[in-house]
Amino acid sequence: MGSLTKANLKKLAGARSFERALGYLDAVSGVEIGDGWITASVHGTERYEVELTLDGPGGLAGECDCPYGMEGNFCKHLVALGLRVLARRESLPRQRKAARERAQDLDGWLSALSKDELLALLREQVHADRQLRRRLELRAASGRGDLAAVRSGIRDLLDIDPFAQYGYVEYADARAYADQAGQAVSSIRALTGSGRAVDAITLAREAMRLLAEAAESIDDSDGWLGQIGADLADAHLDACRAARPDPDELARWLVGHVLGDTYGGLTDIDPLDYEDALGEEGMAVMRKSTVKAWQGNRRGWAEKYLMERLAQAGGDIDAVIAVHAADLSPDGHTHLVIARELDAARRSDEALRWAERGIRETRDLAAVDTAVVDYLCDRYTQADRLSDAVAVRRDHFGAHRSLLAYQQLRAAAQTADCWPAEREGALDVLRADAGQRQSGWYGGPVLVDVLLDDKDVDAAWRAATQTGAHDRQWLALADQARVDRPADALGVYLRLAEPLTKQTGNAIYEQLVSLLLSSRDCHRRLGTEDEFAVYVTALRTAQKRKRNLMRLMDENGL
Repeated sequence: MGSLTKANLKKLAGARSFERALGYLDAVSGVEIGDGWITASVHGTERYEVELTLDGPGGLAGECDCPYGMEGNFCKHLVALGLRVLARRESLPRQRKAARERAQDLDGWLSALSKDELLALLREQVHADRQLRRRLELRAASGRGDLAAVRSGIRDLLDIDPFAQYGYVEYADARAYADQAGQAVSSIRALTGSGRAVDAITLAREAMRLLAEAAESIDDSDGWLGQIGADLADAHLDACRAARPDPDELARWLVGHVLGDTYGGLTDIDPLDYEDALGEEGMAVMRKSTVKAWQGNRRGWAEKYLMERLAQAGGDIDAVIAVHAADLSPDGHTHLVIARELDAARRSDEALRWAERGIRETRDLAAVDTAVVDYLCDRYTQADRLSDAVAVRRDHFGAHRSLLAYQQLRAAAQTADCWPAEREGALDVLRADAGQRQSGWYGGPVLVDVLLDDKDVDAAWRAATQTGAHDRQWLALADQARVDRPADALGVYLRLAEPLTKQTGNAIYEQLVSLLLSSRDCHRRLGTEDEFAVYVTALRTAQKRKRNLMRLMDENGL
C-alpha cells in the first residue's frame, strides 16, 4: 500500500484535479480490491470505469475511460477512488491478502479440472457471454487459416447496425460500439501473432476503411473512434514489420494513404515509422512518389507534410525551406517557420533575413502574425540593434493600435532610452483617431487604456470626457482617481450602480455592493457621510425583497 498515499495522488493528478476529486467521493461505487489493483465505477458526466495499479514498475498508476483519462492523464475519478480506499486504509492489507488467496484457490481449482470439465466450463461461459464467443470465433478462424471467416467477423464487429437508431449511433452508444470495434483490432493482432502477418496487413487496411465509413454515422464526441483508429494503425505497422511486404507496394500505399485521406483522419500514419519495413528500396520509391505529388500540388497540405517529413528525416534543411517557400502565407507565418528551421540548423543570418521578409512582404501590417514581429524584435535586441526593434514596434503599433502594441512599443523604446519621444508620437496617433472617429478604429477607448496603463490619470480622465470611454474604463478611472478626485469618482460609481439596482442575481449584487463600498469611501473623503447614509437607507427600502443583496450589504456594513 506504500504507493497509495494522498501525497502521491496529488502529485500524479495535480492540485486542481485533486481538489475537484473531493466532490466525487460519494460517486464511487462497486469498489473491488485485488492483489495489486483496485477497480470501481465513478459517476461523473457518465459512469466511468477506473482502475488503480498499486505495484507497477513506476509505483502508483491508474487508468480511467473518461475523456481526460483516455489522454493518459491521472484524472479526478482516479483520485476519488484512491481517497475512498484511503478512508479505510486499515482494511486494505487484509483485502489484498484475501484477493490473493482467492486467485490462488481459483487457479488451483482450474488446474485440477479435467480437459472435459474445462471444455464444459468454457462452453458455459461462451453461451453466456456474447463478446467472449465472438472473440473465440475469430481466434478459431485465425487458427485454422480461414481468412474469409476472419474478414466476415471483422465486418460484423465494425457494423453500426446493432447500435444505430435510424442509421445513426448516438453519443450514449458510441462507447459500446468502440468497445466492440476494439475486438477487430485484437483479431488482427492475433493474426500477426500466429504467423499470418500478410493477412493482417490486408485486413487492417480494410478495417481502416470500414471504421472511417462508420465514423460518418457516429457521435464520437469523446474521441473513442480516434483511439481505435490509432490502434489499427499500430496493428498495421506491427504486421508490416513482421511480414516485410513488397516495399514498392507499401511505399505507394503509404503515400496514397496520407494524400488521399481515405480514412477520415482516424488513422494518423507517419510513413517514416515504416522505414525499417520499407528498406532503402521502399524509401526511394516513397521519396520519388512524394516529390511527384508535391510538384503537382505545391500548396496541398498533405503533399507539404510528406515532403517536410522526408526532408527533415534526411537532414535536408534546404529541401524543407523549399517546401515552405513554395506556399508562403500572406501574414508572414510561413516566413517565421522557415526562420525557426534555419535557427535550428544554426544558420541565424539567413533566419533573420527570412523574418525580415515576412514583415516586408506582408501587404497589411495590421494582419501580420504578431509572432513574426516578436521574433524580429527579439533578434534585433539580442544584436543590440535597439533602434531597429523600436522601428518595428512603432510600425506595428501604427497598423495595429491596441494596448498590447503600445506596451510592446514602450518596452522597446525604454530599452533604447527613447520613450518620451516615442510616447508622444504614439499618443498623437491615438488622439488623431479619436478625433476623426474613423470607421473601425476605437481611438478614444484605446487612448484611455494606454493613459491608464501609463498611470497618467488626469490625461486619461480628460480623454474619456472628450472622446468617450467604456464603463469598464470609467470604473478603472474612478478607482485610480478616487483619492484626488473623490467627487468625480463618486459620480461614476453612482451612475454605474443605478442600472444594477434594476437587475437580479448574485453576481449583480456583488458588483453593486462593490460600487457602494467605493461610493462610501468617496463620501468619507468629501465629509458627506450623512448623505451616503440617506442614499443607502433609500436603496435598502427599494431593494428589500432581494434577500441575497440585503445579506451582502449587511456583511459589508452597508
